[in-house]
Amino acid sequence: MTLEEIFNDKEFMDTIEPFLKEEKIQSLKNIPHHDSNRLEHSLKVSYSSYKWCKKMKLNFQSAAKAGLLHDLYYNRIEECTTVKDKFFLFTNEHPEDAVKNASEIFHLTSLEKDIIVSHMWPASKHMPKRKESFVVSLADKYYSFFEVGLKWNYNLSFMTGVFFIFIMYSIFN
Repeated sequence: MTLEEIFNDKEFMDTIEPFLKEEKIQSLKNIPHHDSNRLEHSLKVSYSSYKWCKKMKLNFQSAAKAGLLHDLYYNRIEECTTVKDKFFLFTNEHPEDAVKNASEIFHLTSLEKDIIVSHMWPASKHMPKRKESFVVSLADKYYSFFEVGLKWNYNLSFMTGVFFIFIMYSIFN
């Protein structure tokens, strides 16, 4: 999927345009994220979630909005002194920060809050409560998986192993 395809989908753009115009959302394009920037990643997650939820007759508008806002956090990684602290920040605190930051700018429904806070599950303590939350979490993992693999030119079997280790560490830690 390309950004051109995303921007050419009028119904999708009508859904997210009010949020996309916000300065703090636009600032995400200045934050590197895997193989591009955080805004491009969030747009891909948002658009895929929108399409998947629409096909499943779920709340595709909330999935699109929360997909766009799911990584609205600002790095505090320099505050962390250990790998365990960095992992906790990445898996648990950044979704909580994203909900807080998004709520300060926009009105969020309980569904949208659940989508954002649970998008790192099962690595985080926040299990999704709604189907739309599972969809956005899956879309985020799908794009993250391939973005990281492309950035470092890893093959699929290696990335599958890394993902498995990540999940197992999350479950047993």
